[in-house]
Amino acid sequence: MHLVRHGEVYNPDHVLYGRLPEFHLSQLGRRMAQAAADELVARERPVAALIASPLVRAQESAAPISSALRLDIRTDPRIIEPSNHFEGKVMEKAVKNPVNWPWLVNPLRPSWGEAYSSIVARMTAAMADAFELPPLSGDDPGDVIMVSHQLPIWVTHLSLAGERLMHDPRQRRCNLSSITSFERGADGTIREVGYTDPAGELQGVAVDVGAV
Repeated sequence: MHLVRHGEVYNPDHVLYGRLPEFHLSQLGRRMAQAAADELVARERPVAALIASPLVRAQESAAPISSALRLDIRTDPRIIEPSNHFEGKVMEKAVKNPVNWPWLVNPLRPSWGEAYSSIVARMTAAMADAFELPPLSGDDPGDVIMVSHQLPIWVTHLSLAGERLMHDPRQRRCNLSSITSFERGADGTIREVGYTDPAGELQGVAVDVGAV
C-alpha cells in the first residue's frame, strides 16, 4: 500500500487551507503529481485500486495516476485532511493574536484540531479495508494507492512505527507528492517498507505552508 501526498497547492496568500474547498494544485503541483505517477508506473507492480481524499487537491493529484494506470479514482472521506481551528488564517499572524492562544494550549491532542489518535484510527481503518479488496487474479491482491495529506500520512507512520504521536510539524518526513509504502504481514501487522520523494528536485521552489 502506497500513501501518496498531494502536490503543491495554489495558495498565494499562504493560508492554512485545511479542509477549505477549491484549493487546487498549482502548475508546479501538477508536475509533482505527475512525478509521483511516473514513479509508481516505473515500479511495474500490479495495482488493484486507487483511492483519494475527497479534497480537490488530492483528487487532482490522483488524476495522473488514474490516467497512467487506467484506474478509476475511488473516494474515501476517512483519508481527508484533519479539521483545524486555523483554517483560512496565516499561521505566523494567527499565533501572535491572544484571541487564538486558548487553541494552542495542548499540543498533545492537539487542541487546535482533530486529535492525532482520531486521525490514526480513521486512516488505519481505511487501510485495513483496502487490504481486504478482492485480488486482481489468483492470490495476487495487487497494490493499493491512497492519495492523502501530510498529517494523516505522518501520524500513521508514527503510530505504526510505535512512536509517540505528538511531534514538531517542521520535522515531518512527508514532502509534497512523496510516497510512503507499507505492507501487511501474514500476522496482520502493517509495517512501513519504504519512502520515496519523486518530486524531490521540485521541492526547493515549492510553497508548502498550507498543511495542518
